[in-house]
Amino acid sequence: MNIQTIPLSRRLAALGLTAAALLLGPTAQAQSTDAEVMKIDKPQQKITLRHGEIKNLDMPPMTMVFRAQDPAMLDAVKVGDKVKFDADKVGGQYTVTKLAPAK
Repeated sequence: MNIQTIPLSRRLAALGLTAAALLLGPTAQAQSTDAEVMKIDKPQQKITLRHGEIKNLDMPPMTMVFRAQDPAMLDAVKVGDKVKFDADKVGGQYTVTKLAPAK
């Protein structure tokens, strides 16, 4: 296909989308992080994790409390377990979005 046969409006739209993608840059996506379960609070749907760096949240290693996005995930782990998890900020709260035993 010859670029001259593409309508000018389509070429400008494609150029605008390309420019927007370059300006916005890559979006941060959750990456699995290693952690140890320190405490589980099922009634409050919270879990305390001693975790490594959480790159998508620009967070250094520390111990902190997270909300569990799905309360059922708290049934799959116990205090002392080594886990891999994904976290994100959901509704203003740091939230575990994925949780699995480490392999």
